Amino acid sequence: MTYCLGIKLKTGLVAVADTRITSGSETTTAKKVFVHKYGSYPIFIMTSGLRSVRDKVITYFEEILNETSGFDKMYKAVNALGQQIKKVAEEDREILMRSGISFNIYTIVGGQMANDDSPKLYMLYPEGNWIEIGEGTPFMIIGNSGYGKPVLQRTINYESSLLFALKTGILSFDSTRVSANDVGYPIDVLIFNSETFELTEHRFYENDLTELTNYWAEKLKSAVNSIPDNLINKILNKEAINIE
Repeated sequence: MTYCLGIKLKTGLVAVADTRITSGSETTTAKKVFVHKYGSYPIFIMTSGLRSVRDKVITYFEEILNETSGFDKMYKAVNALGQQIKKVAEEDREILMRSGISFNIYTIVGGQMANDDSPKLYMLYPEGNWIEIGEGTPFMIIGNSGYGKPVLQRTINYESSLLFALKTGILSFDSTRVSANDVGYPIDVLIFNSETFELTEHRFYENDLTELTNYWAEKLKSAVNSIPDNLINKILNKEAINIE
């Protein structure tokens, strides 16, 4: 399984991706983030699903990026990526199905081109179609998405700072990591600043983030302990239901 998170903000984009690859009883590490400099404009792609499909799609798309100069808006690049997903599906879906394997690739794409008025974030489906991540719910997780959503839903909004989004994104990953043994360190983090058009990339290992995650765990325990018992007693005072 995979954990990839993209967050869209007024001031830029934040992305977090784990690197754990599980095959049977074996666990390895592989990069799940692809970064390309299109002229002076960076674009990043994160994927979940079949690695063979991912590698083929990215190879085809990188060739398109190197040969094409007409992407002045992000959606045009995303359309081109969608076409490569459809092309790989035509080539590989049938033979994968004959082996009992579903054609599976989900993709998060982020960046900002010359004629975009703000940073853009998209998610593509295995069919090659896409949605744009908007201001109302400014984040998207692909892969193991259930455990890391609550902290994001309660905290993140479009006006959040890049630093706040990074902090919350790491905590979202940590919530997933402790609940799912197929998601793990190290993690790759991307930060795109829309004012400078700079995209920085970092890799963090477990010991890099221990102080932060331990602090978070202690705060969670403290918050639960601080809930007054009378709130629980009030719930228990409700008439019980007989279950036969």
